[in-house]
Amino acid sequence: MNNTTFEEEIQKTGKLIYTNRGTSMMPLLRQGRDLMIIERPPQGRCKKYDVPLYRWPGGEYVLHRILKVRKEDYVICGDHCWRKEYGITDQDIIGILTAVVRDGKTIPVTNFWYRCYAHLWCDFFWLRVGILRLKYYISRIIRKQRP
Repeated sequence: MNNTTFEEEIQKTGKLIYTNRGTSMMPLLRQGRDLMIIERPPQGRCKKYDVPLYRWPGGEYVLHRILKVRKEDYVICGDHCWRKEYGITDQDIIGILTAVVRDGKTIPVTNFWYRCYAHLWCDFFWLRVGILRLKYYISRIIRKQRP
């Protein structure tokens, strides 16, 4: 990309291939290691389990998963997060994740194992929250015990 925005790149070529920054979509996306293939959003509304790329009101790009489709907006959350985001509308969505390239292998979102992961990670959200909170508190305890 030659200093174009993500929106311009998707508009021009129909897709964006990029590596992620941040850990909010772990374990699906490993920071700086995996590639995301993002394409134009579908006609009509997105669906539960889709992973849209959208621009947060502060201008930051975010790639998180849809947990619930509501009449006017979506309830969205990163796979490595427990706080839900509200108020993301169709107008905010720039593109949709269609595949992940991990270790040279392309994994489309239609892949059986990917779909199983997405369903388990979303349908058992309460379990994910418990695991992530436990992990957070354990890491805090370990950090406090270090000299």
